[in-house]
Amino acid sequence: MIVLSIIDSKPSSAAILKDGEILSAIAEERLCRMKMASGMPRQAIHQVMADSAISAREIDVVAVAQKVSVFEPEPVAWNGWFDSQHAGKPRPFEKISGTLAPIAGYIPFAQKAHHQLKEFLSRKRLVQIPELLEAEYAITAPVKYYDHHYCHATSAYFTSNYDEALVVTLDGGGDGLSGSVYRGENGRLTRLAVVDSFNSLGNFYSYITHLCGFKAESHEGKITGLAALGKPAYINILREFVSYKDPGQIQYSVPMYHRSALKQIAGRLPADFEKADLAASVQLLLEEIGIEFICFWLRKTGIRSMAVAGGVFSNVKFNQRVHELKEVDNFFVHPAMDDSGLAVGGAFAALAQEPGTDPPHLLKRLKNVYFGTQYGDDEIHACIEAFGFHATYEAEITNVVAKLLAEGHVVARFTGRMEYGPRALGHRSILYQTTDPSINDWLNAHLLRTEFMPFAPATLQEYADECFEGLDGARDAARFMTITFHCTEKMRAQSPGVVHVDGTARPQILDPETAPDLYQIAKKYHELTGIPSLINTSFNMHGEPIVCTPEDALRSFKQGKLDYLAIGHWLVVNPEMKRNGKS
Repeated sequence: MIVLSIIDSKPSSAAILKDGEILSAIAEERLCRMKMASGMPRQAIHQVMADSAISAREIDVVAVAQKVSVFEPEPVAWNGWFDSQHAGKPRPFEKISGTLAPIAGYIPFAQKAHHQLKEFLSRKRLVQIPELLEAEYAITAPVKYYDHHYCHATSAYFTSNYDEALVVTLDGGGDGLSGSVYRGENGRLTRLAVVDSFNSLGNFYSYITHLCGFKAESHEGKITGLAALGKPAYINILREFVSYKDPGQIQYSVPMYHRSALKQIAGRLPADFEKADLAASVQLLLEEIGIEFICFWLRKTGIRSMAVAGGVFSNVKFNQRVHELKEVDNFFVHPAMDDSGLAVGGAFAALAQEPGTDPPHLLKRLKNVYFGTQYGDDEIHACIEAFGFHATYEAEITNVVAKLLAEGHVVARFTGRMEYGPRALGHRSILYQTTDPSINDWLNAHLLRTEFMPFAPATLQEYADECFEGLDGARDAARFMTITFHCTEKMRAQSPGVVHVDGTARPQILDPETAPDLYQIAKKYHELTGIPSLINTSFNMHGEPIVCTPEDALRSFKQGKLDYLAIGHWLVVNPEMKRNGKS
């Protein structure tokens, strides 16, 4: 059975699965080059069909990974109510929502009416999406709609390889919810609990992101990094607004929604509050409430393996806290835990509910996440010539890259199929030595990124236990750079460039099956230097999506003033290169 699945959320994406195998999955933002692009994933649909060689007539069903959403036909970037100016136009209901939601927050029955109104106004999706699919892609397969959080749950459960699992989803909101809890057993999911969107732990974190001067729904990771530099001085103030509530719930103490929340929280903080302290406070609050919520359901069910998804689980420090719970033996984070992963989740939802299917067969260990577009060496070389760069063809490009890294150069890497999800895992990455503690300053400056954001290590699996503590039970999560661990003394001394101020790091554990190219580079680098880790950061300039095409790679390489670009089997040298890229 072949399923095309789409999501028109932020970011929108498309995926094609065949008999439970992910053939292709791409976020629209990578193609249209607009960060957090929402709306109909027009380019992504074309691309996943082309990459998987699936024609319109071969598609058996189209899954839409959300039920309630006013369909926006154009893939515009939308940044929510947090910004003074919208990057794109808000959807029709969002204008109404901004007025009605604060009122609904004060009246319990009005919350239900609010959700019902949104569902009523979104019914045009039932007609618009099938019509557009037929008109633009000649797709006439039936269209089915699945709940947002159920699709998060299916994405996590069916890629975890756990037959029995407690599946938890937490995010800003979708289909009227901000969280859910499922029991996964024998390939089937049974819902145990939900958290209403009016009590969103994810949104509360976004409110603090905005108050700290960053872009909500986009820069929450910066708050996680900044938190390590501060103290939770305002934790008691934040506890006044949101808390854990027995039995097994999360609840706002006072009604908050969008702008009203910002005013209320800002009104309780001192005018000269320290951003790092506020970041540390909201990080602690997230961990306190999230842990209590999860522990309740772990104890109630007795299940000791967890599979999770949703934007809150992009918080790698929170994931570490969950993994370290004594109630948890195994912990897996779906690699595309944000809304871009909903397309894959929607396809799994369709497959699991299809008559005649056997859901246990869908449970598989995720081999890798290279589900995007790839380019041949001839196409790449034509782009290099168009940019006017000099390049040499290197048959043993991985060995060449390892040698350059051992010599102290910064090497951008563009190869094979693009990664699925928000992490660069070696195919669209920038690589460097882990030995330079000053790298956060100069490389972040080159990439126009915030200087306190730590870089992540890619570490050979053979040496992982020498570098990190507590890997057992979360090694699969660590393959995809979704969780932090405490570093050993050896790691701290050997690789200071990737150890954050709190003594943790967010590793990508390398094995030859999951990331064969990067594994070979790291293995050769280890032979040359004795160090089993490399810095791996995403290949993009600040504010841009990770590079997708050779043109994107060459442009970012030039703008970032990097030393070398290994693109396919071609090696491009920066003619203005200065040693170590510290110019």
